[in-house]
Amino acid sequence: MANSNPSVWHSPIRSISDDPSSPYFLHYSDNPGLVLVSQPLTRDNFASWSRAMRIALSVKNKLGFVDGSILKPTDSEVDLLNAWIRNNNIVISWLLNSVSKDISASILFADSAKEIWNDLKDRFQQSNGPRIFQLRRDLITLKQDQDSVSVYFTKIKAIWEELNHFRPMCSCGKCSCDGVKNLEEYVQMDYTMIFLMGLNDSFNHVRSQILLLDPLPPISRVFALVVQEERQRAIGNHNTMNTSSRNMAFAIKNA
Repeated sequence: MANSNPSVWHSPIRSISDDPSSPYFLHYSDNPGLVLVSQPLTRDNFASWSRAMRIALSVKNKLGFVDGSILKPTDSEVDLLNAWIRNNNIVISWLLNSVSKDISASILFADSAKEIWNDLKDRFQQSNGPRIFQLRRDLITLKQDQDSVSVYFTKIKAIWEELNHFRPMCSCGKCSCDGVKNLEEYVQMDYTMIFLMGLNDSFNHVRSQILLLDPLPPISRVFALVVQEERQRAIGNHNTMNTSSRNMAFAIKNA
């Protein structure tokens, strides 16, 4: 049976660094200047930043260097130790590239990616209570205002998805009653209600029509209905403007 411990990974054919399935493998694009996430870490976004970084590191097969599952080899394992040091330094570079400048200065002299990760987690991970309060407040107070429906929905979805991260869910796969299903339906209804509440008053008609539906459609369908209404208005306004322009041109021509 093959050894599954990445810290003692062995290949009978080639070097561990040449095996694409090994966490020690470095693709030619895995350079120190690579930026893995679009939004750098600040003092207020650790939850979303850490999730994005974990996904990116997982894709690169380097997550073990920050969660501690890939242990540093002993001095006697020279080739393996050199590979570990090289990969550890690459991951450190990626972390430095993915945080704000004032934060990067405080982690520059850390010896391992795991040390940096734990330091950032200890400093910036907020306890659940204050963060949930902030997200709920942002969700309730968010309004469409001058945004398009798509931009407004994107803002709501970003807050909702992070809030969902804190919501307890059944993960055992053995729940057989309808309680979990009913709870999920209620949560989705809450999502839909918040979206509808923040829409501009100009959407009162379509909002009223949606609320009359029983059961309420899923949020994706509600969004599609509102966007459709927005597009129809844009077409109507465009046609009205074209008619007005043609009438004006005709009046000028016959003046």
